[in-house]
Amino acid sequence: MIRARINCVQRRFTQIDVFSGKPYRGNPVAVVVDCDGLDEGEMQQFARWTNLSETTFLLPPTNPAADYRVRFFTPTEELPFAGHPTLGSAFAWLIHDGAPRSDNTIVQECEVGLINVHRDGNSLSFAAPSLLRGGSVDESLVVEAAASLGIERNVIIDSAWIDNGPGWLGVQLGSAEQVLAIKPQKTNLTLGVIGAYPAGSRFAYEVRAFYSSGGVTVEDPVTGSLNASLAQWLIGAGRFVPPYMASQGKSMGHAGEIHVSMDELKQVWIGGEVTACIQGTVEI
Repeated sequence: MIRARINCVQRRFTQIDVFSGKPYRGNPVAVVVDCDGLDEGEMQQFARWTNLSETTFLLPPTNPAADYRVRFFTPTEELPFAGHPTLGSAFAWLIHDGAPRSDNTIVQECEVGLINVHRDGNSLSFAAPSLLRGGSVDESLVVEAAASLGIERNVIIDSAWIDNGPGWLGVQLGSAEQVLAIKPQKTNLTLGVIGAYPAGSRFAYEVRAFYSSGGVTVEDPVTGSLNASLAQWLIGAGRFVPPYMASQGKSMGHAGEIHVSMDELKQVWIGGEVTACIQGTVEI
């Protein structure tokens, strides 16, 4: 039976591929552009329906310094910040007639505050927000992380809290090869793993991201928030030297390329190419 939908509003919609110059090889985000009148429950229901790692909703800003406001939803919860959805949201805002006050800088408002996004053609980069939680991790959690990753504890050479919203626990392994060999087990943790490629490789590091959704361990293809907090942790510790390029998603058949840089004010920037893959309208 076909039923008419009542009291729904037609809203502009875009699905964006982030962190890859090849469409459908990065990480997708669904962006609903015109979200006045939507309540939190309607946003969460639509995000559950898209079933992407994140769906974002663009709203007028409440801060006069911002160009727009964004809310980030996974299929199960709202997040205060997310990386690739920040770039996808900025790109969607631009292609739907958004006019930044600066030619090269967009100012996004979200729960963690104002985020600057720089534009350079089809590449965008965001200023990494400050960590909400940092510092050392209890040994019992490091052991749990190792078990969750299906590796021995001694394979982990360092760990730290690197939470900028999603709850990341950062884990450093000795090599990119070890990162790619991970076969994750069930976890209740939100884990970001990094390991170095040999000198002279196209990429400096391989990154993988794991989290629990509905009791199932999920891997994210390409993760801006994680690459931001990994950079802040390991550059701050003097182990990583920007600029560099990280790879993520290879184990899943994706080809994410994340550009990490630092400006003269020691601000970390996370960038990559962005492509609009689906454009149209939705009724919510």
